[in-house]
Amino acid sequence: MITYAQQNSEEQTDAPPQAVDDHIAPAPRVSVQAFCETVETAAAVQSAGEDRRLAKAHLKIQMGGMAAAIEAYRSAPTPNVIILETEGRSDILAGLDQLATVCDAGTRVVVIGRVNDVTLYRELVRRGVSDYVIAPAHAIDVVRAVCNLFSAPEAKAVGRVVAIVGAKGGVGASTIAHNIAWAIARDLALDSVVADLDLAFGTAGLNYNQDPAQGIADAVFSPDRVDTAFVDRLLSKCTDHLSLLAAPATLDKVYDSAPKRSMRSSTRCAPRCPASCSTCRTNGPAGPSAR
Repeated sequence: MITYAQQNSEEQTDAPPQAVDDHIAPAPRVSVQAFCETVETAAAVQSAGEDRRLAKAHLKIQMGGMAAAIEAYRSAPTPNVIILETEGRSDILAGLDQLATVCDAGTRVVVIGRVNDVTLYRELVRRGVSDYVIAPAHAIDVVRAVCNLFSAPEAKAVGRVVAIVGAKGGVGASTIAHNIAWAIARDLALDSVVADLDLAFGTAGLNYNQDPAQGIADAVFSPDRVDTAFVDRLLSKCTDHLSLLAAPATLDKVYDSAPKRSMRSSTRCAPRCPASCSTCRTNGPAGPSAR
């Protein structure tokens, strides 16, 4: 979707335009990197990062435009969203062709440019650009462009769910899940969530030194209440990039829940963060089956 940030020249002032009276859904926990060419655009992106709708996003701003982005991603993984400011039509298309050679699959690209041409927009869409914002861009234009990437009904979920299941207690499923999530958060600097589905004997809270008042049991036994806002309230922050849906820390209650209901609760984390590691234990000689 092409976004018109520029106002009529006769009505343009130094003040930012009034926000359009429409609902902008908050962005999930995603990484956003912007490569700007002008100080004005960098300031607009910085202001957008302070908006409450981008409160969960990790925003990083660099100068240098398209050339800096291509050089940066030659040896580093690309984030969930790349914002590029560029000048000139030929520079946009040539730069995107080079960026495609170093860009990871699934990365969304938002381009800020000064050329208002439908033919150019079609070329950008053909190359996989998610949105095109016509400069000068204001903070609300950046917020709308980023948030709309994830709120559209056809938008793909941000993250993936890694399910680790042990056929019985003591086989190491929890240890593997906890270390995978920790490695993703520490080494890749990506937001990850550990969902401890072993309601009776889960040890994730103990391993991460957390004792939250609420946890995964509240979601499992209240499926009608489960949505992204409810899950966010249940998350316990372990590090800057690691959160926990802990199992109950008491042994005075017997927990019996259907696996499908438990997995449905954990998969609610997928649209909100890049990685979710779920661990559970199942009893029986036949062993588990997982998707």
